[in-house]
Parts: sequence; C-alpha cells; structure tokens
Amino acid sequence: MAEPVIFPPEVPHTSPLEHSRRQLEALLEVSEAIAQQRDLPALFHELAARLHSVIDFDFLSLVLHDSAKNVMRLHILETHLPSEKVAGSESPIEGNPSGWVWQTQQPLVIADVDEETRFPDFMPRLREHNVRSLAILPLTTAQHRLGSMGFGRVVPQGITDTELQFMQRVASQVAVAVDNALNFETSQAYQQQLARERDRLRVLLDINNVLVTSREFPELFRGIVSALERVVHHDYTSLALLDTATGMLKIHALDFPGHQGLLNRETTVPRDSSPSGQAIANGLPLLVRGAEFDRYSNEVIRVLRSEGVQTLCCVPLITHGRAFGTLNLAGRRADAFSPQDVELMRQVAAQIAIAVENALSFEEIETLKNKLAEEKLYLEEEIRSEFNFEEIIGESSVLKRALSQVELAAPAGTTVLLLGETGTGKELFARAIHNRSPRRDRTFVKINCAAIPSGLLESELFGHERGAFTGAINQKIGRFELADRGTLFLDEVGDIPLELQPKLLRVLQEQEFERLGGNRTQRVDVRVVAATNVDLAKLVAQRAFRSDLYYRLNVFPIQIPALRERTEDIPLLVRYFVQRFSRSLNKPVEYIPAEAMDALASYSWPGNIRELENLIERAVLLSPGKELRVPLSELRSAANASSNAVTGPSSSFPSLTSSTSLTSSISTLEEAERQHILRALRQTQWRIAGPKGAAAILGMKRTTLQARMRKLGIRRPV
Repeated sequence: MAEPVIFPPEVPHTSPLEHSRRQLEALLEVSEAIAQQRDLPALFHELAARLHSVIDFDFLSLVLHDSAKNVMRLHILETHLPSEKVAGSESPIEGNPSGWVWQTQQPLVIADVDEETRFPDFMPRLREHNVRSLAILPLTTAQHRLGSMGFGRVVPQGITDTELQFMQRVASQVAVAVDNALNFETSQAYQQQLARERDRLRVLLDINNVLVTSREFPELFRGIVSALERVVHHDYTSLALLDTATGMLKIHALDFPGHQGLLNRETTVPRDSSPSGQAIANGLPLLVRGAEFDRYSNEVIRVLRSEGVQTLCCVPLITHGRAFGTLNLAGRRADAFSPQDVELMRQVAAQIAIAVENALSFEEIETLKNKLAEEKLYLEEEIRSEFNFEEIIGESSVLKRALSQVELAAPAGTTVLLLGETGTGKELFARAIHNRSPRRDRTFVKINCAAIPSGLLESELFGHERGAFTGAINQKIGRFELADRGTLFLDEVGDIPLELQPKLLRVLQEQEFERLGGNRTQRVDVRVVAATNVDLAKLVAQRAFRSDLYYRLNVFPIQIPALRERTEDIPLLVRYFVQRFSRSLNKPVEYIPAEAMDALASYSWPGNIRELENLIERAVLLSPGKELRVPLSELRSAANASSNAVTGPSSSFPSLTSSTSLTSSISTLEEAERQHILRALRQTQWRIAGPKGAAAILGMKRTTLQARMRKLGIRRPV
C-alpha cells in the first residue's frame, strides 16, 4: 500500500464562489490523474492529496464487488491515521454499508456511527477503527456496477448537499477509471493467459513433430527436453520404463546439466522404493516435495537430494489403459511445478507414451528383423556348406554304439560333448542330435571356436552393442541369440580362451548373458552341443581349461570312432561319395575296381572321413570314364611320409594290392610308439610346441618329444 497522505486538519474558510472554483479545478485534476494513472492504489493516493483541498475527510476507501464469491472486498484504504484494516479483507453483502450501496445504487450518509441502527453487525467494526461519520457513494458505469467509494471522518459531522454532489461527481469519474483499470488488468491477465496457452500449444506441437520424426531414444529425448524447458522450469529430466521381466524400473534417458556423470544412462531402481513406481501403480501424476523424499530410498533419489533438488514430478506414461513408465521432472525450487505445469506434463506424457511404445516396438521389430536376416544368411551358408546330407553312413558296431548314445541324448535336452579326432564327422553327430530333439523346428547354429581370433570370439558368441569397440558401428546379434530355442554347436571348444570361459559357463548354467559393451541381460533357451579333438581333462590338469566348465560340458560325452576303427564302413562311404560327386561334377563314374577298394580299405586315414571325401572327389574328377581311378600314388606317398625312411615303404604301408591292414605291420613297441607320435604330429600339422602342439597332446615336454623323434628317425616330410 502507498505511503499515507498527511491531510491538513481542516479546509480553510473561503467564499462559495472560490470554493466552487476549487472544486472544478479539483475535478479537472482528478480527470488528469485518471488519464495518467492505470494503477488503482497510485491513483487513490494521488486523489487523496488533490481532493483534501476541497473536502474534509480522514479516510478514502474503495470497496469492489467480487462476483465469483459474491462478497464486498476492500481494495484500497487511504488514510493518515494508523489502522489495522488492510486491503483484501472481505465482508458479506448483507449487513454491509458498501453492499447496501452496491445493491441500491444510492449514496449512504452516516452522520454519526453511534446513532446508526441499520447495520448493527458492521457498526462496531467502524468504531474500532475510529470512524465516526461516513459517506459512501456507488461506483457505476453504463455497463457495470463495480462497488463503492467511501469518505470517512474521525468526528461525527454531517455531509452537506454540496459536498455530497461533489463526491458523486468524483465517484462517477473514479468509476470510469476503476472500470478501465479492471478491464486493463483483465485484458493483461487474458493476454498473459493467451501467451501461456500459446506457448503450451507450441510445446505440444514441437513435441509432436519430434515424436513423428524421431525413432531413436536419445534423439527423441533431446527433443522433448528442449521443448519442455521453454515453458516449465526444471533442472532434471528422465524417462523411467518398467521392465516386465524383472519388475524393476530402468532410467532409459536422463538430462541433468552439469551432473551427467552422477547417474548411469540405464540406472535400475526398485519399483517399490521409487516415486515413479507409485505413479505407475496409481496411474496419476505424483508430486514429491521436501521431506516427502524421505519415504523413498534408491540411488536416483539420493543423487537428486545431494544436488539440492526440492521437488520431483512423475507423470505416468499410459497406453491402452496400462502404465508402463513415467516422465520425470525435478527442480531445485520448493514451489516448482504449478497445477498448470502438471497438466501440461500430463498432455506431453500422453504423446510420449505413444512414441515410446512405438520406439520400443520398432526396436523389437528391428531386433527380430536383424535376427531373421542373420538366420537367413546363416541358413543360406549352411545350404552351401560342405555337409549337405543328413544320414551318417556306416554299419560297424562302434558306429552303431555311438549312434545309440545319440538316440539316448537327443530327446533329453542335456549338454552333449562329442569327442573324436578331426574329420570324424562330429558336426554330423551334432546335427543328428538336433534333428532327433524337440528343437528340430528351430535353428541349428554352429561356430568353430578355433577359426575365430580370440579378440572377436566374444562378439561372435554373445554379440555386441553399437560403439562397444572400434569399428562396432551397428548392433550385432551373437550366435547364442541366433540359436534361441534351438541348438548351438561349439566346435573345437577346447580352443576357447580362458578369459572367455566364465561367461560361457554362465550361459550354460543361467541361460543369460550381456552383449559386449552392454549392460542389459539377455535371456535365451539354447541347447549346447560341444565338440573337441583334444583331451579336455588333460587341459584341465594343465590349467589351460576351467574345470567347472569342463564338468558342465561333459554331462553326456559321446566318443566318435576314427575311420581306421571302422574299416568295414569304408566301402560304404566310398560308394556314397562316388555317387555324390558323380552327380555334382557331372561325371559318368559307375563302379570301383576291387584293387582300388582294397587299397582304400587298407589305408589308415589319419584325416579320417574328411581325407577320404577329398580323395574321392579328386578321383572322380580325374576319372575319364565309368571306372573310378584312385590316385594310388598319393596313398603310397602319404603312407611313406608317415613312416620312417629306414623301415621302408613296405613296412609302413603294405602293398596296395594286399588286403592286409596297416596295423598288422606294427610288430614292436618302438614301432607302435613311432606310429603314435606320427599321428599326433599329423593331427597338429607337425606343430610340436605350444598348448595345441604335439608335445602337449602326448603329455611330454617339447625337448623330450624332439629327442624321441631323433631316436625314432622321424622327420617332417618336405
């Protein structure tokens, strides 16, 4: 309220003509003041100073009618006397002098408050404030009845007709000024409301444009934050989404200027101890202020409180009647987020909910699309692979024994470990297990652990996120995800690096893992069939393979026989390969000479079925007619290379026309040792040292093996 005006004790005595002149001048001054002032308190302060020269009063008041509450409200009180009455006090219309004037539109003159009986409840209030006489005039324009204007005195004194007429003239001018001021305030308030509504609609439009044009979470979130901060002041923004698998809330995106490192981009918090969880449960916006934060205990709340946040607003994201997350805004002001702000956030959340649901669906579709594309490429590669038959050829007892174990293991779904030399057909056995299992309709995925560099093997097995390492420009799905609900064949499992074995063990035990560079747990349902041509138990003893992983893989071991252990199956395999390659190479080969078949059956086949297959393919290609021409010289050279030059070709490899087995030429323990070392050297491609060398396979030191080779006359063929 303006400073009180110090009024002179009384109006000086002047002639009537002079007094009328002063009244007219005062009215002109009132008109000028009204023209120059739009602020009602300032106007009344100026009126009090100008009018006292022509009229005697101690109080000047403005009481307006509040149509919303139907009461009379004291807006302005100008006085030089101490008073407890302040602007804003309200009184009912009935029993109120100002209310009577407003209703009747007639002036009210009270010469002595003590003698007034019409307002028994209101008169004591006037006496408490030393009001003894009073003149109240209606403030009315052609359109509105506004209220009343009062002149009060501290002494009982009658109001003359001349004074009353002058007061009415002043009141009529003041009524116009009050009406203009109220209209101006209403117009200003309306313009401000329109501006706020325009800004809010602009925000909704901007966010809608962002949602339409953005699919990725980071870009989507940045657009939301940029639009909101123009109309709702806040210091922290985030999206919390409900993980239906774990029941936890994940903070998928956040904006905390100056404090980005305090929270991870995908912080997980319990649903029950989070305001977001409460907002999701109730389906209504939730405001948390001050001490209310103490009801919640999680990492996000602790960080926000430590950074001075006083208010948090969580608005649920709802689609199809289901809340699946919240839009969260926090501020350091205790009075942050008005009801209008919360309503705007509710409208924004309705848009965001649709966009987030679409983004999640798009991400899931992209993942499935990529997975299907990977499966398609993989299956196309499988069709082009070298193993395109489903049956395992053979009638030998050792083969039938291995196949009976396949029949036992296939339906059980347990982990199988295939043991056998290289080239024995371990992948065919793995396919047979898959095809005879309940997973036969799903994907059979294979990976050779020895053929992939150790630095890339983790990415191949478990996949990686974009940006996980240099060159990771896109997300990659690993073989475990590709084999979900199917079978994964891990060939050469003994070559998996030690540092990767714990992660493989976790997948086998828990059926869950994280992609390289990610922290989101992926759950899969994969049956693992592993294969190796090395002694895993020996690697465990040498601490080159984890014992717990070995025991987890060795649930159902199946030993696959080498080809030299099933010589009766060689003729069947030869005929099968001849027919197959004759068709694929468009060659007319129809029969196999007995001499060639005997030679093939007599050879030890260190490369097993793979070596036999390659030889038959070359033989079919070299055969000009219907008779298969086997390159017998190659068999002799291979046999000679595997034998010592001292023993001669006849002792290491019998005559190709002989039906005697190669093993029958071994007559001494030294020769048996020599053949055993040769097989190990051929298996390792004559690599002696290292964890995969012949010395490690034979369980001896490198120097010991080299000494035995010198003693037995074993030399690497040129």
